[in-house]
Amino acid sequence: MNAPHTQRTQADPTETMLSLLDLSGADGAATDEEIFVGQSQRQPHGRVFGGQVLAQSVLAAIRTVDPDRPIHSMHAYFLRAGNADQPITFGVQRLRDGRSFSARRTHAYQDGVPILSMIASFQAPAPGLDHQEEFPERIPDPETLPSTADLLAKVDHPARSMVPDRPYDIRHVQAPLYAAAKGERVAANAAWMKTKGPLPDDEGLHRAALAFGSDFTLLESVLRQHGVSWVTPGMNVGSLDHAMWWHRPVRVDDWLLYVQHSPSASGARGLSMGKIFNRRRELGATVAQEGMIRMPDDVLARQQ
Repeated sequence: MNAPHTQRTQADPTETMLSLLDLSGADGAATDEEIFVGQSQRQPHGRVFGGQVLAQSVLAAIRTVDPDRPIHSMHAYFLRAGNADQPITFGVQRLRDGRSFSARRTHAYQDGVPILSMIASFQAPAPGLDHQEEFPERIPDPETLPSTADLLAKVDHPARSMVPDRPYDIRHVQAPLYAAAKGERVAANAAWMKTKGPLPDDEGLHRAALAFGSDFTLLESVLRQHGVSWVTPGMNVGSLDHAMWWHRPVRVDDWLLYVQHSPSASGARGLSMGKIFNRRRELGATVAQEGMIRMPDDVLARQQ
């Protein structure tokens, strides 16, 4: 029998995310960078959640660009594990402001060293060619699927205590990998997601919040291919880099379908790609991430 969990008052998770994305201006401090400061959400393992620092880095860059130029792409490297008990300093360098495009470089610092390095591009809206990949068929509606909180309430899982604080409601299309890897071994994964509460009508905020949510399930397409769950003893997983392209306006407080696949895994690294659609079947964003995935020898032996 699982031990009873102590009840505690939960802060509203959407409001918590909004407070994390409300960066201060560091009282005007600057070098060749414009400086912002953000807080971190505490985690049981003590490390900063990658999606959080991605979203904060995006928002810091957005704060230095004219609002009529939305962010359309970013490429980031996770350099060091961040400490969730310390604030993060964000330094934004203005690389270029052209007629249509702007480029920014954001470094996220703790203890004087960068934990993440990101370059982002912004563009003024312009007419042009328009096409997209098709929305996948035979996808159940999110209302018919159990939430992560519903699933983890039935098992003793390390993530159980974290779920109430997560700003996103995530609902897996396939059997989730929290406690076991069931079902067909395929390099594919899909989940519906949306924030648990409404967000202001701010396109930049929604794009940053989408970066936050894009880090939750992306490497699961690698794990599913090999029949591995998140509680595999001795497994060590960490994000190495993260790229994102925003194609069309999105609202993260309405359901989004996150369709993922892994084209390759080798050398203790796995690559996963993701496409994010809204309920109108519009492709809002494409994501790519490579992660370090170290497996214990006994698990690797069973893969032969």
